[in-house]
Amino acid sequence: MKFISPLLILVLCFITGCQNTGEPKESTTSSIDPEAYWGENPWPEIRKQRINELLPQALKAAEVDCWIVICRENNNDPIADHIGGENAGGTAAFLFYNDDTGFHSRVFSPSGEATALADLKIHDTVVPVERGTSAVKKAAEFIKAQSFKSIAINSSSTNSIADGLSYSQRMDLEEKLGEASKLLVPSTELVYQWLSVKLPAEVDILRKAAQLTADWQIEAYKQVVPGQSTDADIARFLKQKMATYGVKDGWSPDQNPNVNSGADRGHSHATDKVIMPGDVIQIDFGIKVYDRWVSDIQRFAYVLKDGETEAPEDIAYYWESAKAGNRAALQAMKPGVKGVDVDRAQRVLMEKAESDYVMWSTGHPVGYVAHDVGPNLGGSQASHVRPAAQKVIKEGMTFAFDGFHAWTLEDGGVKTISVEEMAVVKEDGAAYLISPQEDLILIP
Repeated sequence: MKFISPLLILVLCFITGCQNTGEPKESTTSSIDPEAYWGENPWPEIRKQRINELLPQALKAAEVDCWIVICRENNNDPIADHIGGENAGGTAAFLFYNDDTGFHSRVFSPSGEATALADLKIHDTVVPVERGTSAVKKAAEFIKAQSFKSIAINSSSTNSIADGLSYSQRMDLEEKLGEASKLLVPSTELVYQWLSVKLPAEVDILRKAAQLTADWQIEAYKQVVPGQSTDADIARFLKQKMATYGVKDGWSPDQNPNVNSGADRGHSHATDKVIMPGDVIQIDFGIKVYDRWVSDIQRFAYVLKDGETEAPEDIAYYWESAKAGNRAALQAMKPGVKGVDVDRAQRVLMEKAESDYVMWSTGHPVGYVAHDVGPNLGGSQASHVRPAAQKVIKEGMTFAFDGFHAWTLEDGGVKTISVEEMAVVKEDGAAYLISPQEDLILIP
């Protein structure tokens, strides 16, 4: 994305900001029809493609023959809408498996819902199960007639998305499987392998979301009137943009966006702190588009003091240090390396730049949620390394990741510049989804 020069910002603010009362101005964006802007939701077709192209590979990578997901009404499995089970009423059993003839999907569905499920054309076979008959029992009978050596179920101690099978559901399944219940294994690795990789069409959607997220932050900074505007004012402006475009929060609405012109607050809400000259402002912001894909981008600005035309030497140094860390992480992010190695690449620069310690990981997968399934980009300086940090990065994975520089403020608080961008891993390395922030935004 293109960034406005400091001189142009000064001119714009002189023309429009002198009359500003400190409250964010109403958006000048023309009326948006969100349905027309976003168009038809591409998820149904993308879901089919993910099931037919990526899931067979994930089964092989996880060394699993068959995966059973049990869906139901009101308290559904987290994976349900990834497999077409989001509309389950009565209990339905979804099976995915590889055999000598290829990949197959078979669903045992209550008869009252089987017709609509079959109409979606997601699965090879939808077997209607009459009222009063257990779909799980039918699935168990099918499984026992096969020669599967392993059957994945959604019981996981490390991945909440792979932990949707309740205790009572598991007991029921084990009872119906009998001796075959010995073949049950957690779906942790399978779900990891499947969800961590995104299709090119999904990357394109994430790119559009990332661009809007960054553009709106730049627009939000134009609203700042030092000595009058508050962090919360700027957050409200971004909420207005979200409403105009019909998108949702990338994470908890109370903490999105996090606008912070003071000392570090971690994952937090924007407060009524007044933005003052000399402040470094952080906006950590994410949106959810099509009620599915999530962005996570940060942009930073510096509020000029009287007589200043650029950031002072120390602030400029902190910015360049953090930016260098982000660039080093991108260079290290390539197929075959571990998440912890990406973290180490930018931590080395932090040490050379004499940054204060930062407890956060360098980065995390982003896609269906802000902290998605995939390798954690952290752990090189932690007392222990998360298991996900030892995972190998693959082509098609998408990340939000930072370059850090932290320093101690005069009042004893700590301030961190965390240059957060989004990237996709390609065959020969990683690439930014959008143009990264090169310079601090200067606010007169």
